[in-house]
Amino acid sequence: MAVSLWDAMNFILYSAVHDNLTRQTVGHPQYDYAFILQAYRRVLGSFGSVHIVASIAEVNPLVRRLSQERQESIFLSFAAPHDTPTDLSCPTICVMAWEFDSIPTGQESSDPQQDWRRILGIHGRVITLSSHAARAIRKALGEDFPVLVLPVPLWQAFAIAGDPVQPVPINPGTTVDITGCILDTRVLGLHADDLLPPVPTAEELARIEALKPPPLTPHRRFIIAKHYLRAWIRDVVRGPSLPERGHRIQYLKQWYWEGVQDLLSDTLRSRLARYLPGVAGPLPIPAPPALDLPDLGQRAETRVDGVVYISVFDPKDGRSNWPRLISAFCWAFRETSDATLVLRITQADLAAYYVEVLTVLRQLSPFACRVLVLHGELDESQSARLYQAASFYVNASHCEGVCLPVMEFMARGTPAIAPDHSAMEDYIDETVAFVVKSSAEPAAWPQDVRTLYRTRQYRPDWGSLKIAFQQSYAMAKEHPQAYEAMSGAAIARMHDYCLVTSWQPRLLAFLGRPMVGEVETASAVNVADNASC
Repeated sequence: MAVSLWDAMNFILYSAVHDNLTRQTVGHPQYDYAFILQAYRRVLGSFGSVHIVASIAEVNPLVRRLSQERQESIFLSFAAPHDTPTDLSCPTICVMAWEFDSIPTGQESSDPQQDWRRILGIHGRVITLSSHAARAIRKALGEDFPVLVLPVPLWQAFAIAGDPVQPVPINPGTTVDITGCILDTRVLGLHADDLLPPVPTAEELARIEALKPPPLTPHRRFIIAKHYLRAWIRDVVRGPSLPERGHRIQYLKQWYWEGVQDLLSDTLRSRLARYLPGVAGPLPIPAPPALDLPDLGQRAETRVDGVVYISVFDPKDGRSNWPRLISAFCWAFRETSDATLVLRITQADLAAYYVEVLTVLRQLSPFACRVLVLHGELDESQSARLYQAASFYVNASHCEGVCLPVMEFMARGTPAIAPDHSAMEDYIDETVAFVVKSSAEPAAWPQDVRTLYRTRQYRPDWGSLKIAFQQSYAMAKEHPQAYEAMSGAAIARMHDYCLVTSWQPRLLAFLGRPMVGEVETASAVNVADNASC
């Protein structure tokens, strides 16, 4: 057997969201990279020495120290190219997930870091997590540009046993718990009429009418001016009655807003606001009342049964397409009481989406099916129970750079409902999932502050998603053998897709480090179409 030179190699790994920050930054745009880094770390550790740095500034000193010990280094940046440096003292490779069909070129930007062609050209090669991302890079840099498609080594990273327990199509009853809160549509008692403001009573109308100020007649304006002039004179003679600094301006400000400003033109009001901000500046906007949010410090639990659908997403990520996912589920099972949709939320701030989610659910009410929203932290045992509860995993996103949740649930034998676009095209088809139809639509790159439509994402078909829900439910209820076959196919797909048996020779070839006794060929560096690992 050939002996590898790999033991002389040091891998330096970096992610903007590193392991100690994962809990605090769940929902962060790049938080997936923290999990991807850890998955790679476990595998790379069997090929060489692995060093994880918390900042880019640590890389060069580490490289110098290793060089003095006559050891080689390579820097793997688990980040987008514009967040990856080009001036380090060791070879740099960007390990990137990308969901759009083209990469930023920065043609109209003064920031050279926004031109990914330049960054990747300096690096000389790139590792992507999907063949979709590889195509986007080759479209910009040419078919000969060295791209290695290396899926996340999920099988090893999550320590999945060789003979995992397959899920059952109809859940007999599982307790799902979380440190945080659970919003349950069967407990909340939501109704569409809750979206309408309450009709005021006659007494309330009378009270509102009494609070209205009298019309601003010339006499009324004179009374207002006299009132604030008296207050100002009294303040000068007797001393300040208002505690804040600049209190006398307050009288002028109140007189201006109550008795004068509506008589002035827009142009004059704008000029006064510019030159006399203390008097004519915009009035402060009162803060909205604080939301009455559930307590997040306690353990919440509920029991789910029947056909259970699970989805994991961040409601503040517009690519997740979650309102249409919920609406398709609620319309598919409007009169089906044993269908449950569990939404595991990765956004850390409950207030950021609380009202929006409840509004969507109220708009769809009434429905017989059940929707659960899980917000908070899951430990390993809680995560395991969530995996076991699932009959199907659902994704309805516009695009995915990798989609770890789909892969994790499939690796545990849960069939999917998902489109086969972007990164998911590598592992989603009819044998492992109910495929949701989708079509291309214009989109903007996330880092483009101008939001110009210069790339494409996908629009999942709502009708196809609804039908997929209904067909999957029928399979679970009426064809358990077909469900078992799809579950087994999902496990096999993830095993073949994520297993790292071929990692060492492919990485050696890509990095230009041949095995001892083997001949390096000219084609070894340019690795094409490596989606299957």
